[in-house]
Amino acid sequence: MGADHLAAMRDTAPMPKPTTPVLMLDFDGVLHPTLAGPDAQFCLAPMLADAIRPFECQIVISSSWRFHVLLQAILTRLPETIAARVIGTTGEAYVGKHARYVEITRWVAQQGGCQWRALDDSHFEFPTPCRQLICCPGGTGVGQAQIDLLVRWLRSPHE
Repeated sequence: MGADHLAAMRDTAPMPKPTTPVLMLDFDGVLHPTLAGPDAQFCLAPMLADAIRPFECQIVISSSWRFHVLLQAILTRLPETIAARVIGTTGEAYVGKHARYVEITRWVAQQGGCQWRALDDSHFEFPTPCRQLICCPGGTGVGQAQIDLLVRWLRSPHE
């Protein structure tokens, strides 16, 4: 993807197709353990890429990385299977209770609604219960249990 395309995508994210599921993706505590050093960052991204490869889904970056790393730089660190599906970021920060959930639901509402799940380790940033949250253990990142939940949803996202 060229820089012009990435800048345009960041400024005006395309609307998801109403029937295409959207994965809201966090990084720290998901694609790598929370305390991962630079060499271990995104070490679990290939596992996620393998899991989503057979399914149609779009990805929105909900990670706080969106505040301090350009989207173009983020995409170069992700496997192509993930990067090619990124349609944007959740946007402005919300300060308050369940911040990540509010940021995500604002994005969803701006798009006119969609079927979504969040792969995130910050359970406190979501209401309890939150059926859309697939919570990862931050100390280890995404594991097979979370991948299984994601795949089950991707097989039948409208149920």
